[in-house]
Amino acid sequence: MNLLTLSFDNGPDPEVTPRVLDVLASHDITAQFFVLGKHLVTEEGRRLVTRARDAGHRIGNHSFTHAIPLGEDPRPDAVEAEIAATDVLLAPLAPAPKWFRPFGGGGKLGPHLLSQRAVDHLVRHRYSCVLWNSVPGDWLDPRGWPEKALADCTAQPHTLMVLHDIPNASLEALDGFIRRAKDQGLRFTPECPSDCVPILEGRITRDLAGLVAPGA
Repeated sequence: MNLLTLSFDNGPDPEVTPRVLDVLASHDITAQFFVLGKHLVTEEGRRLVTRARDAGHRIGNHSFTHAIPLGEDPRPDAVEAEIAATDVLLAPLAPAPKWFRPFGGGGKLGPHLLSQRAVDHLVRHRYSCVLWNSVPGDWLDPRGWPEKALADCTAQPHTLMVLHDIPNASLEALDGFIRRAKDQGLRFTPECPSDCVPILEGRITRDLAGLVAPGA
């Protein structure tokens, strides 16, 4: 039986995130939500994170601005501005364990994801770094993404899928996708495939050479 882990990036959004949470609840599915610090400065954003946490979903840090991948960010304080600043807002809502997903820029994996300073910060603060092995492009094709998503799920034993709880992305087709996935025998889990977690609770578990910008 193939496994599927759903994750939602770039929220919380006051219009979309509550409806995504409703869909997941209707199917008794727990997922992962990687949130942006810039959305946690509002009471509504913090309330939505609290709701997701209380429903059993995993909450992670997805940077503050979601503007420049850390491996390409020239600012000397990029780690503090993106990871640490988000953690200040997120820690009172979801203190531990700490999860971080780097910004990939369209779902690409590569050395643009992280800088060495980012790796050092994640290790020092005992973060787990969560990547992905499926990006069906819900923000590019809000209705058609389930076809690519289902193909990914049949091609590998455990899929960690990146979707988005933002406008014009996963929501419209989410309920139908979950129904089809269940009909095909997929089992939903909040756990991550090990090859998508190169740093686990501050411990580097695989070679990071392809994920860290040289000299960054």
